[in-house]
Amino acid sequence: MSDENGINSLYWLNEYDEQAPFPPVELALQDPDGLLCFGGDLSTTRLLHAYRAGIFPWYSEGQPIMWWSPNPRLVLFPEQLKVSRSLRKTINKKLFRVTINMDFEGVINACAEPRSDGDGTWITADMLEAYSRLHRAGHAVSVEAWHEDKLVGGLYGIAMGQVFFGESMFARMTDASKVAFVLFAQQLQQWDFKLIDCQVHTPHLCSLGAAEIPREQFIDHLNHWCDMPADNHFWRFDESEG
Repeated sequence: MSDENGINSLYWLNEYDEQAPFPPVELALQDPDGLLCFGGDLSTTRLLHAYRAGIFPWYSEGQPIMWWSPNPRLVLFPEQLKVSRSLRKTINKKLFRVTINMDFEGVINACAEPRSDGDGTWITADMLEAYSRLHRAGHAVSVEAWHEDKLVGGLYGIAMGQVFFGESMFARMTDASKVAFVLFAQQLQQWDFKLIDCQVHTPHLCSLGAAEIPREQFIDHLNHWCDMPADNHFWRFDESEG
């Protein structure tokens, strides 16, 4: 639906009906890119419906929940992962011990901390609780980078079929999050994951091989791969990884 200026009239989700469908992603705004609708809640059911449809929440404290589906979409196909010579040297030094699902709360809280570049504060208290629920239900996954038994980097996201939807990363030591991401992406490929959703363009992720694709193509990939089984070995690295 559009107003007299041709601008989409954004839909408000019913917060009391977690089964209520999202609007078609084609109705998302071009400016700001991908803003689709407001409202609803962060229940596990609604979040899973959102990710399956190519939609994610992103908003700040004090704002209504905003749901997004940007076009184009930044993704990484695991087989297209790029590892620079310097990063490979860091990995080979085994400076970091990388684990999966060892400290989800530590990772998401670190991702929520204010950073020097201003990122991170969009993870509100409600989002912290919502993704922790997803983790307890087996849908949200964390990857941790440890140095001398201290958590120094990591990332978290949602796993669905053969797709991993990345949400946020943090690093307290140089290259800690990159090492965690690279080893995890390599492991996902071994587990037959087809796609890592990176959401929006960042130079950091593009340097690792991520590229933008049209939203329509992204949704097609979700329709093919979200319902396919993945051999994830209970979220533990194979012995050759990590």
